[in-house]
Amino acid sequence: MPGIDESRPFIPVNIAVLTVSDTRDESTDESGKTLIERLQGAGHKLAVRRVVKDDPKLIQEQVRAWVAAPDVDVIITNGGTGITGRDVTPEALKPLFDKEIEGFGELFRMISYQKVGTSTMQSRALGGLAGGTYIFALPGSPSACRDGWDEILKFQLDSRNGPCNLVELMPRLREK
Repeated sequence: MPGIDESRPFIPVNIAVLTVSDTRDESTDESGKTLIERLQGAGHKLAVRRVVKDDPKLIQEQVRAWVAAPDVDVIITNGGTGITGRDVTPEALKPLFDKEIEGFGELFRMISYQKVGTSTMQSRALGGLAGGTYIFALPGSPSACRDGWDEILKFQLDSRNGPCNLVELMPRLREK
């Protein structure tokens, strides 16, 4: 039966939060705050938080640094996943991926469809793996961040979630 198995130990993971925005800073970043409140509320550790402009080079520099950091297990970005000219997060992240986790974007859009209907087609939310680090890109609205965390990441980043979860795979992510 899927769900949380309380007999299994909870293993907190270290999560970095990256907000991609030309208009927000840490004081006005409600989406980043939403993610931080939720991940800490679930028992995980905020490794670091940053806000960068919608610039592929800046996004890649920050994500590469976090992938190389031994104290970052997961990176969650928010913002820049739409279809306007300045929305460049997927283009910045995809070249960094060793593997794409297609199901994340598919599942996010399925959940989003229940709330925003066909407007969800404008979201290019995606997930992947780079250097043994999980990377998930969410849209920049607090509502989308709540949906991504509450409906997907909260469960897949919980070591007690069954029948399987992303945490239990972490020791094997760098296998060749």
